[in-house]
Amino acid sequence: MTFNDNTYMQRCFYLARLGRGYVAPNPMVGCVVVAQGRIIGEGYHRQCGGPHAEVNALNSVKERHLLPESTVYVNLEPCSHYGKTPPCADRLVCEGVKKVVICNVDPNPQVAGRGIAKLKAAGIEVITGVLEKEGWELNKRFFTYFTQKRPYIILKWAQTADGFLDAFDDKPIRISTDISKALVHQMRAEESAILVGTQTALKDNPSLHTRRWFGKHPLRIAIDKNVKIPSTHHLLDGSQPTMIVNAKQQDELHWQVDFNKNIIPELLTELYTRKIQSIIIEGGEKTLQSFIAGNYFDEIQVEIGSYCCQQGTPAPIITQKGLRQEIRHIGDATFMHYYR
Repeated sequence: MTFNDNTYMQRCFYLARLGRGYVAPNPMVGCVVVAQGRIIGEGYHRQCGGPHAEVNALNSVKERHLLPESTVYVNLEPCSHYGKTPPCADRLVCEGVKKVVICNVDPNPQVAGRGIAKLKAAGIEVITGVLEKEGWELNKRFFTYFTQKRPYIILKWAQTADGFLDAFDDKPIRISTDISKALVHQMRAEESAILVGTQTALKDNPSLHTRRWFGKHPLRIAIDKNVKIPSTHHLLDGSQPTMIVNAKQQDELHWQVDFNKNIIPELLTELYTRKIQSIIIEGGEKTLQSFIAGNYFDEIQVEIGSYCCQQGTPAPIITQKGLRQEIRHIGDATFMHYYR
């Protein structure tokens, strides 16, 4: 069987996804080393601060005498600068590989073509743009962060079959199943931050952690203009990084903004500064609708349960046209995904 560039790049994607939830703010990257029509080494970026995919792949090669005739496949341009690890482009040059096939050029200004230039200057053949669209989808958070200078934004909510977020009284209604709750916690473990509004923080007293899934906790963000959240609430228990957006005080926990204007652009800029590459907006109707109204989203995930409550707080209304839609059914729940 003969494999082509697309096949090896798909293998890079598979390897890269193994690092999901562990490598941010770095991108997910996989690397495959091929010689004589077969894979002689492969690796992926396992965690932020650890060796990059190219280094792990090259280190895995046993038949090192084949490296000078090898082709290296990697889904993102090899880095060219010293960060927490040495430049991968230098390592590829040092190993004397023959050819490097790249999916996406790195948008990080510290790289942005410099890695490719290093490889070419050393006489290594370089091909770019293999499965470029698929590579962008894989690392859409990373690319959005550098090209839009803001986090990738996911709006998420659960609603009843008849379109309500909750009932008018304080009694909670069960929309999500145990399975869908676990999926939500998996999602939290894979994103950098999660945000709720004041009413959600006060009424639901959420922990916003990943207790149903193994993985890191996201940065918790609550919009609390007048600092009403009691110190006894989970959001203030000190168990994980938290930011309270408010109008009254500025300290390690609280971030003060002017609520006389739209705070969302300033919030997104602040998160960009803090190197937060993705955020889940999991607030109530008012918070979610404000993000929809301002077109501040890249993706919307809606869980529709089987329960009907007949009256209550209406679910947000998606006003944008032309969004790409996907539908999934898990048990009794239906998941609607909307993408730009």
